Amino acid sequence: MLRRVTVAAVCATRRKLCEAGRELAALWGIETRGRCEDSAAARPFPILAMPGRNKAKSTCSCPDLQPNGQDLGENSRVARLGADESEEEGRRGSLSNAGDPEIVKSPSDPKQYRYIKLQNGLQALLISDLSNMEGKTGNTTDDEEEEEVEEEEEDDDEDSGAEIEDDDEEGFDDEDEFDDEHDDDLDTEDNELEELEERAEARKKTTEKQSAAALCVGVGSFADPDDLPGLAHFLEHKTLDTLEKWVTEIFSQIPNNGLPRPNFGHLTDPFDTPAFNKLYRVVPIRKIHALTITWALPPQQQHYRVKPLHYISWLVGHEGKGSILSFLRKKCWALALFGGNGETGFEQNSTYSVFSISITLTDEGYEHFYEVAYTVFQYLKMLQKLGPEKRIFEEIRKIEDNEFHYQEQTDPVEYVENMCENMQLYPLQDILTGDQLLFEYKPEVIGEALNQLVPQKANLVLLSGANEGKCDLKEKWFGTQYSIEDIENSWAELWNSNFELNPDLHLPAENKYIATDFTLKAFDCPETEYPVKIVNTPQGCLWYKKDNKFKIPKAYIRFHLISPLIQKSAANVVLFDIFVNILTHNLAEPAYEADVAQLEYKLVAGEHGLIIRVKGFNHKLPLLFQLIIDYLAEFNSTPAVFTMITEQLKKTYFNILIKPETLAKDVRLLILEYARWSMIDKYQALMDGLSLESLLSFVKEFKSQLFVEGLVQGNVTSTESMDFLKYVVDKLNFKPLEQEMPVQFQVVELPSGHHLCKVKALNKGDANSEVTVYYQSGTRSLREYTLMELLVMHMEEPCFDFLRTKQTLGYHVYPTCRNTSGILGFSVTVGTQATKYNSEVVDKKIEEFLSSFEEKIENLTEEAFNTQVTALIKLKECEDTHLGEEVDRNWNEVVTQQYLFDRLAHEIEALKSFSKSDLVNWFKAHRGPGSKMLSVHVVGYGKYELEEDGTPSSEDSNSSCEVMQLTYLPTSPLLADCIIPITDIRAFTTTLNLLPYHKIVK
Repeated sequence: MLRRVTVAAVCATRRKLCEAGRELAALWGIETRGRCEDSAAARPFPILAMPGRNKAKSTCSCPDLQPNGQDLGENSRVARLGADESEEEGRRGSLSNAGDPEIVKSPSDPKQYRYIKLQNGLQALLISDLSNMEGKTGNTTDDEEEEEVEEEEEDDDEDSGAEIEDDDEEGFDDEDEFDDEHDDDLDTEDNELEELEERAEARKKTTEKQSAAALCVGVGSFADPDDLPGLAHFLEHKTLDTLEKWVTEIFSQIPNNGLPRPNFGHLTDPFDTPAFNKLYRVVPIRKIHALTITWALPPQQQHYRVKPLHYISWLVGHEGKGSILSFLRKKCWALALFGGNGETGFEQNSTYSVFSISITLTDEGYEHFYEVAYTVFQYLKMLQKLGPEKRIFEEIRKIEDNEFHYQEQTDPVEYVENMCENMQLYPLQDILTGDQLLFEYKPEVIGEALNQLVPQKANLVLLSGANEGKCDLKEKWFGTQYSIEDIENSWAELWNSNFELNPDLHLPAENKYIATDFTLKAFDCPETEYPVKIVNTPQGCLWYKKDNKFKIPKAYIRFHLISPLIQKSAANVVLFDIFVNILTHNLAEPAYEADVAQLEYKLVAGEHGLIIRVKGFNHKLPLLFQLIIDYLAEFNSTPAVFTMITEQLKKTYFNILIKPETLAKDVRLLILEYARWSMIDKYQALMDGLSLESLLSFVKEFKSQLFVEGLVQGNVTSTESMDFLKYVVDKLNFKPLEQEMPVQFQVVELPSGHHLCKVKALNKGDANSEVTVYYQSGTRSLREYTLMELLVMHMEEPCFDFLRTKQTLGYHVYPTCRNTSGILGFSVTVGTQATKYNSEVVDKKIEEFLSSFEEKIENLTEEAFNTQVTALIKLKECEDTHLGEEVDRNWNEVVTQQYLFDRLAHEIEALKSFSKSDLVNWFKAHRGPGSKMLSVHVVGYGKYELEEDGTPSSEDSNSSCEVMQLTYLPTSPLLADCIIPITDIRAFTTTLNLLPYHKIVK
């Protein structure tokens, strides 16, 4: 049955739309089971994101339906069927890509939008993006359209995709760029390359022409039909007229039974229960202290033009002077705070809205969690007493307006999903703006929501391992321990009284970082296609490129402060992590105003130096950059902050080590990269104890001798760019390095044969195992690297099919092309469970797959081979969707000191020269008698794995090893005859030859 269906399509192909249309028509031809009800996972509200933070994504796209279907505008046209289409298309003539003027869009948005409503009631938003078409027009023939079809499934399984991974600076920070949403873990040595490569790889999974389509069905999850179709993405560039013709032809056949949508208006207060307004203690697996305070408010969807929760979350989540977090950080009680609405159907729907404040606590903060909650209530009472402030509202509106006006293009798949949902929520003119902009200042609406946030209506959840022994209940599904308590009487009485305000809490001052000058600067040097080195001194160098493609008033500044001091000992690596985290902590308050003004920054503890990344509107960007360098130059720490950060870093290291996938990576790189300090080395050095004095001594020595390398790109002149490097050199006043320092590890040469390093997982409650089989190739050329990419691309689908679909070994299955500090290789990884499989069985299955794959590529037709080559070429020819992607690619060359900015062009040239025999011979060369194989097994706990004494291991225990050290396991008879065991990594690697430093540039 057709409740309310919306379709958003960016240039979808006819063939794939036809297939989807037939499937949908068939599905709706069958009577739908269950009623259409409110979805517990729906997102019926506008996105209300914290300032300066990435917007949360909901996992379900089934919003509540508006009364009477909420038509998207009186002037929307109903698409006509049959012969009328050709007449209409003929009349429009040159206007075949004309969009609807009613739809308000950003001036920087090159796309055209058209809304149509089919005779069966289905509503569609058509989006045509003919930008970056390199002279192509929309008038391609049907034959050309069919030849260029690419399809991407909605799930796009990340765990099954072929990866291209650089191991040069392996780290464990998996945050996206500038994602400041709080986590309990601190930054550790971040792999700048890995982060760049992950973004590049995600981009490779789209087509070369930025296209997608999405279907959003207004059906709730209370009684979903089992076969309800999800989203599908169809990729190709077409005009709006072509899209309209296809959508009309395909989706008009879906029947509409005209049933009214169920009404849930009677469920006005679902949290009116004795189980709410309590204190819940919860025991997590990870080491973390966190307090979450939650309120249930009346639904706010009708106030999207005011966005009261966005206004409140802006203030509650503020980190500048006078904020909740500023006060708690000074007390050393908290590390991070996030306030607002999670934007899922559980937190926003037609019966209520949830407002939560989550605070990551320190050990001391956990002991004072009632005082922490009291501080929150004092701040909210201050806001209620002052009432809404128009100055604050206008400041938020100005920042959001600036960002919308100069917005960069986003991933097309996410974009159409979001637009599809917006069609369910907003009138036609607000489809693009409804979830982003503030339209009207109505203090009474904000005040009404604000006045609901009182202690008497709050529910508290305290998450901590220290709760163990205090929790007498167990959650049904996952066995999580928890308890329910009344709020302590003394605190309940205080919160019910007219308690005093905290004089340290106040509204933020006027923001000096909001940009007002958006002028595009003129070139002051010759225009270049790639970055050029404009400064080169013994102390540092600077690469520069003025943007003339995206033409937005934004800039990216990136610097790498390189020092040989970091890798001299495990203690030094830990001190460096502490230093970067304290520096970030020190900057949090003074830099927060810049953060909310869309000037974003991140400090990364790289393996060979400090990486500083800054981006945003170029007008005020120098102020933020100078602030960071000033705090770096004048670095200091109190004993309390030092203790707080080191204690939290212990939790971070611990949480990394108990994950089988990160432990497997750590073990693999500890074997391959000479002089690398493992995460276990770092954890032990931290547990042995480090002093504030040792930190300050380390930082002083670090800043005394450096080589600084930078990249400045965007709406900046070369003169302004040189000033950034000059400021760093002048402010830090450092000496140059005595000799050039490589920003990579030296890699050991694996002996011929199959080596196995098998260790126990460090979380005794975890059944998950990780098995990686790695083949080392050696010091190779760019042509050979590209051939390895092609090999892995061919390997992806059969690997997934054999190991996951047919053998059902696990969900986490993928082949990877690996660049480990310039040394080429490839691997196959399977995440499995000890309750189902022994890791050695999985290893043998990987070998079975590789044997079958050899036969498969030998039988590959020339047509199939050429198809894959063409696909990879198209991926490499993909246009950048925004300036940041171009900067990422260029920065990857700078941070690795490779400087091959036209790498993609060289790889495309190499691809065009390959034959099928090249691929087959390449694979056989790695699988022959002289192959260099390394298997790494991190073994979970379960009946299919044995303890050291030969007894089956148990996964019942929910604890982790406090003394972190590797436990090597013996090889079973299954692999004993064909592998060489590694039972001591250091002893094994000291006997091996070192490969020369190498870069894949020729």
